[in-house]
Amino acid sequence: MRISAGLAAVTIAVALIGTPAFATAAQIRGASAEQEDGAARPELARRVAADSALEARATRLAAELRCPVCQGLSIQDSPSPLALQMKDLIRTQVGQGRSDAEIRGYFVSRYGEWVLLQPRARGFNLLVYILPAMALVAGFALVLLAIKKWTVPAGERRASLPDG
Repeated sequence: MRISAGLAAVTIAVALIGTPAFATAAQIRGASAEQEDGAARPELARRVAADSALEARATRLAAELRCPVCQGLSIQDSPSPLALQMKDLIRTQVGQGRSDAEIRGYFVSRYGEWVLLQPRARGFNLLVYILPAMALVAGFALVLLAIKKWTVPAGERRASLPDG
């Protein structure tokens, strides 16, 4: 009986924790659509989708941003409704003539720097770029030391062979 009550409590907690993500999607869909050009926004997104150069730019930008729902995928690759709304927002901003930096800045201001799939190489984020190279160099050095330790010089090898 305790197990089923505990399971019910966990299920309710998970449902409550998951709710803000859906509210955020609704807020993005509703509030930002009303804030920027109201009903003209979907039309602008459709016009950008029809223009191949603008659509290629919007697709490239969407590939650089992380989906807040999937987190391991870009919004270009994510099937979530929030990612689709974010792609429409990118198309709208591209159609309004905003630069790539302005569009990235918009999403960074909303979601933080983690929304960028490729973090900026400055400050603490520099570790993302430096640590893999340092680990590779350290691993190579360890392998060289191990090989040197395991090999026996030629003079010592002859002395250790039994006479026979």
